[in-house]
Amino acid sequence: MKKKEPIQDLFERLEGSFDTQEVPVGHQKRFLEKLNKTEQQKSPRHMVWKVVSVAAAITLILFLGSTFWTQEAPLEAELASVSPEMEETQSLFTTTINEEIQNLQQYESPETKELIDNVLAEVTHLENEYQQLKKDLVSSGNNKRVIRAMINNFQNRIVLLEQVAGTVEEIKTLKNEIDETTI
Repeated sequence: MKKKEPIQDLFERLEGSFDTQEVPVGHQKRFLEKLNKTEQQKSPRHMVWKVVSVAAAITLILFLGSTFWTQEAPLEAELASVSPEMEETQSLFTTTINEEIQNLQQYESPETKELIDNVLAEVTHLENEYQQLKKDLVSSGNNKRVIRAMINNFQNRIVLLEQVAGTVEEIKTLKNEIDETTI
């Protein structure tokens, strides 16, 4: 292995091979003039490239930013978004609720109007709670408790509508019996 030479030994060894001539008079001035001239010649083109590259970078950032920001998570999700079985369940519940509401509205009379209006208000209240549960489903990441709460909400609406439908039927039957006995 070769041992490293100290710096002093290196200069001693290279002595005489250095260029020690004086620089011609005005050389530094001419060099600086040429340097400034080339910088001035490059400057407009160089500035154009700088502006173009900055504009391209800003455009790229805006494009990527808008792409990511437009892919926001939904604010709420239906029960149907959990699985195909839940989609079927939601469809069944929704159909049943709509049918029960239509049946109630068919039996509306002066005697049952207040009862039907009250139950429809309660169903609307439960529907508002369901809207909040849809938001909770997204924020909880399809938590099973939220899914159960959504199913219970549907069931509560159906039970409520069925109970009132039964009461309306009883009122209708009693009215018919009273009308028959008075004739």
